[in-house]
Amino acid sequence: MARDASPDPGRRTRLAVAAVLTAIGLVAASLVIGRVSAPVMSDPIDSSAEAGFARDMQVHHQQAVEMALVIRDATNDPEVRLLAYDIATSQAQQSGQMFGWLADWGLSQAATEPSMTWMSRPPLGASSHDMGGSMPHSPGSAMPGLATREQLTQLSASEGVDAERLFLRLMIAHHEGGVEMAKAIVERSTNRVVLDLANSIVKAQSSEITFMRELLATRR
Repeated sequence: MARDASPDPGRRTRLAVAAVLTAIGLVAASLVIGRVSAPVMSDPIDSSAEAGFARDMQVHHQQAVEMALVIRDATNDPEVRLLAYDIATSQAQQSGQMFGWLADWGLSQAATEPSMTWMSRPPLGASSHDMGGSMPHSPGSAMPGLATREQLTQLSASEGVDAERLFLRLMIAHHEGGVEMAKAIVERSTNRVVLDLANSIVKAQSSEITFMRELLATRR
Protein backbone atom coordinates (compact mmCIF):
# COMPACT_ATOMS: atom_id res chain seq x y z
CA MET A 1 0.00 0.00 0.00
CA ALA A 2 1.37 3.45 -0.97
CA ARG A 3 2.28 5.76 1.95
CA ASP A 4 0.25 8.98 2.31
CA ALA A 5 2.61 11.82 1.34
CA SER A 6 0.29 14.61 2.48
CA PRO A 7 1.82 16.81 5.23
CA ASP A 8 0.76 16.36 8.81
CA PRO A 9 -1.43 19.36 9.75
CA GLY A 10 -0.38 19.13 13.37
CA ARG A 11 3.31 19.07 12.50
CA ARG A 12 2.90 22.04 10.16
CA THR A 13 1.20 24.01 12.92
CA ARG A 14 3.96 23.17 15.38
CA LEU A 15 6.60 24.32 12.92
CA ALA A 16 4.76 27.60 12.29
CA VAL A 17 4.46 28.27 16.01
CA ALA A 18 8.14 27.49 16.50
CA ALA A 19 9.09 29.88 13.70
CA VAL A 20 7.00 32.69 15.23
CA LEU A 21 8.50 32.11 18.68
CA THR A 22 12.01 32.11 17.19
CA ALA A 23 11.32 35.40 15.39
CA ILE A 24 9.96 36.97 18.56
CA GLY A 25 13.03 35.80 20.43
CA LEU A 26 15.36 37.31 17.84
CA VAL A 27 13.54 40.63 17.92
CA ALA A 28 13.63 40.72 21.72
CA ALA A 29 17.32 39.86 21.73
CA SER A 30 18.12 42.58 19.21
CA LEU A 31 16.27 45.15 21.32
CA VAL A 32 18.21 44.15 24.41
CA ILE A 33 21.52 44.25 22.55
CA GLY A 34 20.62 47.62 21.06
CA ARG A 35 19.83 49.11 24.45
CA VAL A 36 23.04 47.76 25.94
CA SER A 37 25.24 48.92 23.08
CA ALA A 38 23.58 52.30 22.45
CA PRO A 39 25.51 55.26 23.85
CA VAL A 40 23.90 56.85 26.90
CA MET A 41 23.21 60.55 26.32
CA SER A 42 23.68 62.41 29.59
CA ASP A 43 21.75 65.60 30.29
CA PRO A 44 23.60 68.89 29.76
CA ILE A 45 25.09 70.47 32.87
CA ASP A 46 24.47 74.00 34.15
CA SER A 47 27.54 75.50 32.44
CA SER A 48 27.00 73.67 29.14
CA ALA A 49 26.54 75.37 25.80
CA GLU A 50 23.08 73.77 25.57
CA ALA A 51 21.94 75.37 28.84
CA GLY A 52 23.42 78.74 27.88
CA PHE A 53 21.76 78.61 24.48
CA ALA A 54 18.37 77.67 25.97
CA ARG A 55 18.48 80.58 28.42
CA ASP A 56 19.86 83.23 26.05
CA MET A 57 17.70 82.25 23.10
CA GLN A 58 14.57 82.47 25.25
CA VAL A 59 15.47 86.10 26.03
CA HIS A 60 16.25 86.71 22.36
CA HIS A 61 12.93 85.19 21.27
CA GLN A 62 10.97 87.18 23.85
CA GLN A 63 12.10 90.44 22.28
CA ALA A 64 11.07 89.21 18.82
CA VAL A 65 7.61 88.38 20.19
CA GLU A 66 7.43 91.84 21.78
CA MET A 67 8.29 93.61 18.51
CA ALA A 68 5.88 91.42 16.53
CA LEU A 69 2.99 92.31 18.83
CA VAL A 70 3.83 96.02 18.59
CA ILE A 71 3.81 96.07 14.78
CA ARG A 72 0.66 94.00 14.62
CA ASP A 73 -1.19 96.87 16.30
CA ALA A 74 0.68 99.63 14.42
CA THR A 75 -0.08 98.56 10.84
CA ASN A 76 -2.97 97.47 8.66
CA ASP A 77 -0.72 95.87 6.03
CA PRO A 78 -1.83 92.22 5.70
CA GLU A 79 1.63 90.87 4.78
CA VAL A 80 3.34 92.55 7.71
CA ARG A 81 0.58 91.53 10.12
CA LEU A 82 0.78 87.90 8.96
CA LEU A 83 4.57 87.95 9.28
CA ALA A 84 4.26 89.38 12.79
CA TYR A 85 1.76 86.68 13.74
CA ASP A 86 4.06 83.93 12.43
CA ILE A 87 7.05 85.32 14.30
CA ALA A 88 5.15 85.75 17.55
CA THR A 89 3.60 82.29 17.53
CA SER A 90 6.65 80.36 16.34
CA GLN A 91 9.11 82.03 18.68
CA ALA A 92 6.78 81.79 21.67
CA GLN A 93 6.41 78.07 20.97
CA GLN A 94 10.18 77.62 20.64
CA SER A 95 10.72 79.50 23.89
CA GLY A 96 8.38 77.03 25.53
CA GLN A 97 10.45 74.16 24.17
CA MET A 98 13.66 75.59 25.59
CA PHE A 99 11.98 76.27 28.94
CA GLY A 100 10.96 72.60 28.92
CA TRP A 101 14.51 71.45 28.17
CA LEU A 102 15.89 73.19 31.24
CA ALA A 103 13.13 71.78 33.41
CA ASP A 104 13.72 68.28 32.03
CA TRP A 105 17.48 68.60 32.60
CA GLY A 106 16.87 69.65 36.20
CA LEU A 107 18.47 73.06 35.61
CA SER A 108 17.40 76.52 36.74
CA GLN A 109 15.82 78.87 34.24
CA ALA A 110 18.04 81.61 35.64
CA ALA A 111 21.60 81.66 34.38
CA THR A 112 24.48 81.15 36.81
CA GLU A 113 26.89 82.67 34.27
CA PRO A 114 26.76 85.98 32.36
CA SER A 115 24.83 85.88 29.10
CA MET A 116 26.79 84.82 26.01
CA THR A 117 29.38 82.94 28.10
CA TRP A 118 28.66 79.78 26.11
CA MET A 119 29.47 81.59 22.85
CA SER A 120 32.76 82.85 24.25
CA ARG A 121 34.01 79.26 24.40
CA PRO A 122 35.38 77.46 21.32
CA PRO A 123 33.32 74.93 19.34
CA LEU A 124 33.68 71.21 19.91
CA GLY A 125 37.08 69.94 18.84
CA ALA A 126 38.51 73.44 18.34
CA SER A 127 41.39 75.13 20.10
CA SER A 128 40.87 77.94 22.58
CA HIS A 129 41.69 80.46 19.82
CA ASP A 130 39.45 78.95 17.14
CA MET A 131 35.86 80.18 17.39
CA GLY A 132 34.67 78.30 14.32
CA GLY A 133 32.15 80.13 12.16
CA SER A 134 30.65 82.19 15.00
CA MET A 135 31.61 85.74 15.88
CA PRO A 136 33.73 86.23 19.02
CA HIS A 137 31.76 87.18 22.13
CA SER A 138 32.74 87.91 25.68
CA PRO A 139 30.73 86.89 28.77
CA GLY A 140 28.08 89.48 29.53
CA SER A 141 28.17 91.04 26.07
CA ALA A 142 24.95 91.94 24.29
CA MET A 143 23.26 89.15 22.37
CA PRO A 144 23.63 89.60 18.60
CA GLY A 145 20.78 91.40 16.91
CA LEU A 146 18.96 92.65 20.01
CA ALA A 147 17.24 96.01 19.62
CA THR A 148 18.01 98.68 22.19
CA ARG A 149 15.36 99.97 24.58
CA GLU A 150 15.42 103.28 22.70
CA GLN A 151 14.69 101.49 19.41
CA LEU A 152 11.80 99.59 20.99
CA THR A 153 10.39 102.87 22.35
CA GLN A 154 10.65 104.41 18.88
CA LEU A 155 8.88 101.41 17.35
CA SER A 156 6.05 101.66 19.88
CA ALA A 157 5.59 105.35 19.02
CA SER A 158 5.51 104.76 15.24
CA GLU A 159 2.55 103.99 13.00
CA GLY A 160 1.83 102.92 9.44
CA VAL A 161 4.65 102.71 6.92
CA ASP A 162 7.14 104.35 9.29
CA ALA A 163 6.49 101.59 11.83
CA GLU A 164 6.72 98.93 9.14
CA ARG A 165 10.11 100.17 7.94
CA LEU A 166 11.53 100.34 11.45
CA PHE A 167 10.12 96.94 12.39
CA LEU A 168 11.57 95.30 9.29
CA ARG A 169 15.02 96.81 9.86
CA LEU A 170 15.04 95.79 13.51
CA MET A 171 13.69 92.31 12.86
CA ILE A 172 16.14 91.60 10.02
CA ALA A 173 19.01 92.42 12.40
CA HIS A 174 17.31 90.41 15.15
CA HIS A 175 16.92 87.36 12.91
CA GLU A 176 20.52 87.64 11.73
CA GLY A 177 21.58 87.52 15.37
CA GLY A 178 19.30 84.56 16.03
CA VAL A 179 20.77 82.67 13.09
CA GLU A 180 24.27 83.41 14.40
CA MET A 181 23.35 82.01 17.83
CA ALA A 182 21.69 78.93 16.32
CA LYS A 183 24.72 78.20 14.15
CA ALA A 184 26.96 78.65 17.19
CA ILE A 185 25.14 75.96 19.20
CA VAL A 186 25.29 73.59 16.22
CA GLU A 187 29.08 73.92 16.45
CA ARG A 188 29.03 73.29 20.20
CA SER A 189 26.53 70.50 20.80
CA THR A 190 25.84 66.87 19.99
CA ASN A 191 22.40 66.86 21.62
CA ARG A 192 19.96 65.78 18.91
CA VAL A 193 16.96 67.68 20.30
CA VAL A 194 18.97 70.90 20.56
CA LEU A 195 20.47 70.47 17.10
CA ASP A 196 17.07 69.82 15.53
CA LEU A 197 15.64 73.06 16.91
CA ALA A 198 18.75 75.08 16.10
CA ASN A 199 18.79 73.90 12.50
CA SER A 200 15.08 74.68 12.14
CA ILE A 201 15.74 78.21 13.47
CA VAL A 202 18.50 78.74 10.91
CA LYS A 203 16.27 77.59 8.06
CA ALA A 204 13.10 79.46 9.07
CA GLN A 205 14.72 82.74 10.06
CA SER A 206 16.98 82.82 6.99
CA SER A 207 13.87 82.48 4.83
CA GLU A 208 12.11 85.25 6.78
CA ILE A 209 15.15 87.52 6.40
CA THR A 210 14.88 87.20 2.62
CA PHE A 211 11.15 87.96 2.74
CA MET A 212 11.59 90.96 5.05
CA ARG A 213 14.26 92.42 2.77
CA GLU A 214 11.79 92.19 -0.09
CA LEU A 215 9.12 93.94 2.00
CA LEU A 216 11.56 96.64 3.06
CA ALA A 217 12.65 97.28 -0.54
CA THR A 218 9.09 98.33 -1.41
CA ARG A 219 8.92 100.81 1.48
CA ARG A 220 12.07 102.91 0.95
